[in-house]
Amino acid sequence: MRVLVTGGAGFLGSHLCERLLALGNYVICADNLFTGSEDNIRRLFNHPRFEFLRHDVILPLSVECGQIYNLACPASPRWYQKDPVYTMKASFLGALNVLELARTAGARVLQASTSEVYGDPDRSPQPESYRGCVSTVGPRACYDEGKRAVETLFFDYRRQYGLDIKVMRIFNTYGPRMSINDGRVVSNFIVQALKGEDITIYGRGTQTRSFC
Repeated sequence: MRVLVTGGAGFLGSHLCERLLALGNYVICADNLFTGSEDNIRRLFNHPRFEFLRHDVILPLSVECGQIYNLACPASPRWYQKDPVYTMKASFLGALNVLELARTAGARVLQASTSEVYGDPDRSPQPESYRGCVSTVGPRACYDEGKRAVETLFFDYRRQYGLDIKVMRIFNTYGPRMSINDGRVVSNFIVQALKGEDITIYGRGTQTRSFC
């Protein structure tokens, strides 16, 4: 099958590209390298079933595909707060373009959402029935609200057009190829340990986190 992975040069996207290739698919990786890196996918450049397109998901994309995985959006606060307007564009316009492509191509499409749709929750752990506690005007809203709007758009495309969609909410995830300057808690701990620095305790040290 021909599969499109937007954000495929990122931390999670590059692993997904490898897995899809291992399953025998032809993989088209689209990424503008805003936070992704060619180093993450360089080993795939000579693969006969791999194609890299340097493309910004906020612009329409026309490719032949049967499945789409939409992972294109800055995910670290350090990066999505650097250009909050672009972050909103990447979320909403990117999802709109992906959904339109899926509708035209008759493809199944999966959206990588986030635990941030719950905002600053007053309940932990959060069941899917929990509606969240989100600020629409805070410094993190560009990411939180962008992803919430995308989930709405995906389910409306299913209701209105019968599109075959899936939405997954990814919690704090870490591993190989994560950027050393990602800025999130686990990578910060690891980098500080490797540098022999004191480990930063966030807040009063009483918080809980759900790590994948």
